[in-house]
Amino acid sequence: MPRVKRGTIANKRRAKVLKKTKGFSWGRKSKERTAKEALLHAESRAFRGRKEKKRVYRQLWNVKINAAVREEGMSYSKLIAVLKKANIEIDRKILADLAEHEPAVFKKIVAAAK
Repeated sequence: MPRVKRGTIANKRRAKVLKKTKGFSWGRKSKERTAKEALLHAESRAFRGRKEKKRVYRQLWNVKINAAVREEGMSYSKLIAVLKKANIEIDRKILADLAEHEPAVFKKIVAAAK
């Protein structure tokens, strides 16, 4: 009977775990048990982080728009309300970018909204 070598699937699984933990500190990158534990936390935090990033960016856009609109003598909430009433459909990301990089265009949008 030929000799059977085992464990190829298990070895692949272990290698996959250790590949994902590359760059982690101490034994979390090289020891399978601690690497697995580290991955459980890291992946859940990464999922949460992707959701959080969207919230953080929206807050940032609001701050940028508010700062630019205050120079025009209006508040952020009033600008958004006026834009909706005037059917100007520009999202906050674009408004914030215009406020930061193209102030002249942003002023025209605010004037059109008034």
